[in-house]
Amino acid sequence: MCSEFDIIHRYFKRPTPRAVLGIGDDAALITSSAKMELAISTDTLVCGKHFFADTDPYKLGYKSLAVNLSDMAAMGAKPRWALLALTLPGDLVKQSTTWLNKFSDGFFALADAHQVELIGGDTTSGPLNIGVQIIGEVAAGQALRRSDARVGDDIWVSGQVGDAALALNHELQQIILTSDEIAQCLPALLIPTARVDLGQRLIGLAHSAIDISDGLMADLGHILAASEKAAHIYMADLPSSSTLKKYLHQSFAIHCLLAGGDDYELCFTVPKINREKIENLAAELAIPLTRIGEVLAGEGLIVKDAQGNAITLETRGYDHFSTRN
Repeated sequence: MCSEFDIIHRYFKRPTPRAVLGIGDDAALITSSAKMELAISTDTLVCGKHFFADTDPYKLGYKSLAVNLSDMAAMGAKPRWALLALTLPGDLVKQSTTWLNKFSDGFFALADAHQVELIGGDTTSGPLNIGVQIIGEVAAGQALRRSDARVGDDIWVSGQVGDAALALNHELQQIILTSDEIAQCLPALLIPTARVDLGQRLIGLAHSAIDISDGLMADLGHILAASEKAAHIYMADLPSSSTLKKYLHQSFAIHCLLAGGDDYELCFTVPKINREKIENLAAELAIPLTRIGEVLAGEGLIVKDAQGNAITLETRGYDHFSTRN
């Protein structure tokens, strides 16, 4: 059976040329570029809460970093370094090293794509739990924040929303999708795309941004609360897949679209004067960017259907401490 240090050296220790000191000491050492601020975020994935025990370890390694990259994207930061804390069941390590091989391959495939260095972390034994801390850089005073939305801003969303929640409902056997439908939706749940390049390009164009992890209504609600503003969005304008559209006459699909979460797309507010620039950016990056509503004076978020009626949901997003999740 591998020891803690065997696991670190065999699966996770690599050269870290952009760090002063990486894995192998009591702490890592990094130097930030001049006139830059560090953006730092942490996410934890718990087996049975955030992923299934039989999830493909390659995809799990990939997603464990992707959800953190998405936080960097929401701030407009360039991700640079990561730390990984792994709690591993003893029997998983004892019975097979294949899991660790695949997990680390998935993690580093995405890390290499974004030039992120793994510079440290921790490894211990216990129920499967994955914690990643990520550190990025953004020009001083330029980070996108939740608190800067302004009255009259357009509200935009990248990509599509709702597919990850729809796939999760299928995996939980709460709905049954066809093989073609699950093939369309499942990648959104297992290997989400972090909009890192988009986030950096939004600096100077957008007033505020957030990544959609807990559901569109919940996360846009965070922008509105932090900015002390209100908003209207229109369900007919929300970008979704053909599979999700097929089920929108049913309440579960509306919940997936508005409150399902796990999308890791960006929701951001932009002054109307920059509308054409955002449309051009969408074409340049080949990323669908959709205008879904407007920031208003006041407080609260109203979602309107095609007839202009307000849509109400029992829950507006994922709650990590709810017994109903």
